[in-house]
Amino acid sequence: MASTKLHEEPIYRGKIVDLARETHRLPDGREAGFEVIRHPGGAAALPVLEDGRLILIRQFRPAIEGHLLEIPAGRLEPGEDGRSCVARELEEEIGYKAGRFEPLADIYSSVGFCNEQIFIYLAEDLQQTTQALELDEFIELQIMTLDQALDKMNAGEIRDAKTRVALLEYALKAGTR
Repeated sequence: MASTKLHEEPIYRGKIVDLARETHRLPDGREAGFEVIRHPGGAAALPVLEDGRLILIRQFRPAIEGHLLEIPAGRLEPGEDGRSCVARELEEEIGYKAGRFEPLADIYSSVGFCNEQIFIYLAEDLQQTTQALELDEFIELQIMTLDQALDKMNAGEIRDAKTRVALLEYALKAGTR
C-alpha cells in the first residue's frame, strides 16, 4: 500500500516553511495532487518548577490574530535535535535552564498539509537565568498547577495542540485525573 511521489513543483521557499504542489501515485494506481508545506520541525517543553507548578506562556500569534496560552517552543535549526532546541527556547522565552529533560511525546501538528514534527519534553530541575526574547516575541509567564492548567484546557482557554498533548501526557504520567 505504498504511494509514490511523481512530481514536485516548488511554489514558495521561505525562512520558516516551503510550499509545493505534489503529484502522487496512490496505492490503487490513481494519481492525485496535494499542496504540501515542508517545515524543519520543532521542540517544546512543559517546564515544572520544584514545587510542582507549571510555567506556561501567553503570547501573541499572528497566524490566529490573537493570544494563546501554551508551552515554550521553537523551530529546529539545521542539524539541531529536539532537546538542544528546547533547551535554547526555555532560556530565551521563560528565562530558565533545565537540569533534566524527559521525552513526553512526538507529534505531527497537521498532517493533512504539513510535515511539521514536534518533539515534546518535560523540563525539570529548573534554574532561573535571564529571559532573552526575540524582537518579535511578546511573552507573559503564567505559573499554575497541573489541575489549574487542565481546568483551563477543559474550559477552552488552552487551545494550542502541543500544549494540550503535553498536559495530557504529563497528567497520565503523574496519575492525576
